[in-house]
Amino acid sequence: MRKCTESRQMCGKIDRWTGCPQKGIDGMINIWEVNETNKMVEQENLDVRTITIGISLLECIDSDLKKLNENIYNRITTVAKDLAAVGEKIENEYGIPIVNKRISVTPIALVGGAACKTPEDFATIADTLDRAAKAVGANLIGGYSALVSKGMTKADEMLIHSIPMALCRTERVCSSVNLASTKTGINMDAVKLMGEILLELAGQSKDRDSADCMKLVVFCNAPDDNPFMAGAFHGVTEADAIINVGVSGPGVVKTALEKVRGENFEVLCETIKKTAFKVTRVGQLVAQEASRLLNIPFGIVDLSLAPTPAIGDSVADILCEIGLEYAGAPGTTAALAMLNDQVKKGGVMASSYVGGLSGAFIPVSEDQGMIDAVQAGAITLEKLEAMTCVCSVGLDMIAIPGDTKATTISGMIADEMALGMVNQKTTAARLIPVIGKGVGDTVEFGGLFGYAPIMPVNQFSCDAFINRGGRIPAPIHSFKN
Repeated sequence: MRKCTESRQMCGKIDRWTGCPQKGIDGMINIWEVNETNKMVEQENLDVRTITIGISLLECIDSDLKKLNENIYNRITTVAKDLAAVGEKIENEYGIPIVNKRISVTPIALVGGAACKTPEDFATIADTLDRAAKAVGANLIGGYSALVSKGMTKADEMLIHSIPMALCRTERVCSSVNLASTKTGINMDAVKLMGEILLELAGQSKDRDSADCMKLVVFCNAPDDNPFMAGAFHGVTEADAIINVGVSGPGVVKTALEKVRGENFEVLCETIKKTAFKVTRVGQLVAQEASRLLNIPFGIVDLSLAPTPAIGDSVADILCEIGLEYAGAPGTTAALAMLNDQVKKGGVMASSYVGGLSGAFIPVSEDQGMIDAVQAGAITLEKLEAMTCVCSVGLDMIAIPGDTKATTISGMIADEMALGMVNQKTTAARLIPVIGKGVGDTVEFGGLFGYAPIMPVNQFSCDAFINRGGRIPAPIHSFKN
């Protein structure tokens, strides 16, 4: 752990957010904050979930497919060559666990359009991304993506059709498709297609409980600077390369709330804000250090509370500490809205730049408290959908019966896209139709992905709705010029 006492002088005043002496004259984190961080790491599951390097591949574009793949491999392995080493250096120096080192790239539908003539051509780019990520020690690489909220080019369609092929033969590649936005409406042709693609992907990985579906997510209002997978891509508005950091501490928030049981909402909100401030300070420190060591500009800190299957690292447990018997009980949406808002209010005071998704994640398989709520019958797909109106993602890591129709999956996706479009926020769906399993079964994904009970899906048909085709227009409040 880095020693801070010699170079960092204290200014003698108490910081109203941390309750500790304020930062020294050099503006760095002081020894009191370091000691408090040690406790959060050792006892409360605080970690930096990811350092993600965003890399533009626009300079790699070439009409020759072989040359394009060479350019992409060389670009990634040059820019991200020190990613793993820098992550380990920061871990060792500060004692802060960094769970993942990741890469996001320019949406491949844009990069490969000039060279790719078939879905198989696009899949070769996925192979290249996988090799490059492995070469630099990145856990995952995102950006096998298409942005089709208003329409699909031929390149977009080819990439989407290649997704099952690409994800089944690669280990580290993640894919995302932006189907809707507040400004453009919902591309229902793409929504229909993604229901079919998801089932095809599930079938191709059925020998592994359809696990490749975990690497595919669909969005409304996808952010350009999201560091989290599977939805990370490097937006065209970004610089050549950027450092984005996702920090997570549900256990830290829960421990803080345990100390104010029975207090009113004012005290509760103030406690969440102060805790989010402290957690985000860690992300800011790691982001700045990674930026300095890699000589790549700092982009954003994502404020999201991202749970894991580990005991004590659950967003659902925070909701229970707030006063619910289970996540899903009456009052859940209100409690989650409050939590999400206070995390943002506290976090924005702690970092120069915040972005990405920035809120509370409620993935079923990755949160032990959510799993318990599903098994107790406290939470349903419909309640999860309501909760996504006020949190930062959507229907995330949800296992559904493998015999669910493609149109039904498309209907679930359309509902989630509508919530994001109308509420002017990011929403997403990462659904896993597990081939050969039904309600009452459990699927084991392992690691950070956890396990999940298969959830029942509404069996009434939406076929005629999905098969209409075309586009749902943007809402009236999208016209702000």
